[in-house]
Amino acid sequence: MATNKELLSKGIKYLSGALPLIFIGPTLIYNAFMNKQNVWHYAILAIGIIACLGAMYLMFLGLKTIMKSLFND
Repeated sequence: MATNKELLSKGIKYLSGALPLIFIGPTLIYNAFMNKQNVWHYAILAIGIIACLGAMYLMFLGLKTIMKSLFND
Protein backbone atom coordinates (compact mmCIF):
# COMPACT_ATOMS: atom_id res chain seq x y z
CA MET A 1 0.00 0.00 0.00
CA ALA A 2 1.39 3.34 -1.04
CA THR A 3 0.71 6.38 1.07
CA ASN A 4 -0.76 9.48 -0.53
CA LYS A 5 1.77 12.05 0.68
CA GLU A 6 -0.31 15.07 -0.32
CA LEU A 7 -3.26 13.95 1.78
CA LEU A 8 -0.93 12.99 4.62
CA SER A 9 0.62 16.47 4.69
CA LYS A 10 -2.84 18.03 4.59
CA GLY A 11 -3.91 15.95 7.60
CA ILE A 12 -0.77 16.91 9.50
CA LYS A 13 -1.51 20.56 8.77
CA TYR A 14 -4.98 20.16 10.27
CA LEU A 15 -3.50 18.55 13.38
CA SER A 16 -0.86 21.27 13.70
CA GLY A 17 -3.65 23.86 13.50
CA ALA A 18 -5.50 22.08 16.30
CA LEU A 19 -2.47 21.97 18.60
CA PRO A 20 -2.54 25.62 19.75
CA LEU A 21 -6.30 25.53 20.16
CA ILE A 22 -5.98 22.53 22.48
CA PHE A 23 -4.07 24.72 24.94
CA ILE A 24 -5.71 28.09 24.30
CA GLY A 25 -9.31 26.90 24.76
CA PRO A 26 -9.06 25.49 28.31
CA THR A 27 -6.83 28.39 29.34
CA LEU A 28 -9.48 30.88 28.26
CA ILE A 29 -12.24 28.92 29.98
CA TYR A 30 -10.23 28.80 33.21
CA ASN A 31 -9.50 32.53 32.95
CA ALA A 32 -13.19 33.30 32.42
CA PHE A 33 -14.20 31.35 35.54
CA MET A 34 -11.50 32.98 37.67
CA ASN A 35 -12.53 36.52 36.65
CA LYS A 36 -16.29 36.39 37.15
CA GLN A 37 -16.36 39.98 38.40
CA ASN A 38 -15.13 41.20 35.00
CA VAL A 39 -17.57 42.54 32.41
CA TRP A 40 -16.01 40.38 29.67
CA HIS A 41 -16.62 37.08 31.53
CA TYR A 42 -19.18 35.66 29.10
CA ALA A 43 -17.35 36.81 25.98
CA ILE A 44 -14.09 35.14 27.06
CA LEU A 45 -16.00 32.00 28.05
CA ALA A 46 -17.65 31.85 24.63
CA ILE A 47 -14.32 32.32 22.86
CA GLY A 48 -12.79 29.53 24.95
CA ILE A 49 -15.65 27.15 24.17
CA ILE A 50 -15.42 27.98 20.46
CA ALA A 51 -11.66 27.35 20.58
CA CYS A 52 -12.21 23.93 22.20
CA LEU A 53 -14.85 23.00 19.63
CA GLY A 54 -12.57 24.18 16.83
CA ALA A 55 -9.73 22.05 18.17
CA MET A 56 -11.98 18.98 18.29
CA TYR A 57 -13.18 19.60 14.74
CA LEU A 58 -9.66 20.09 13.39
CA MET A 59 -8.43 16.95 15.17
CA PHE A 60 -11.29 14.92 13.72
CA LEU A 61 -10.68 16.31 10.24
CA GLY A 62 -6.94 15.74 10.48
CA LEU A 63 -7.23 12.15 11.67
CA LYS A 64 -9.87 11.41 9.04
CA THR A 65 -7.61 12.82 6.32
CA ILE A 66 -4.59 10.88 7.58
CA MET A 67 -6.60 7.64 7.63
CA LYS A 68 -7.80 8.33 4.12
CA SER A 69 -4.21 8.87 2.93
CA LEU A 70 -2.91 5.71 4.62
CA PHE A 71 -5.64 3.32 3.53
CA ASN A 72 -6.41 4.79 0.07
CA ASP A 73 -10.11 5.24 0.64
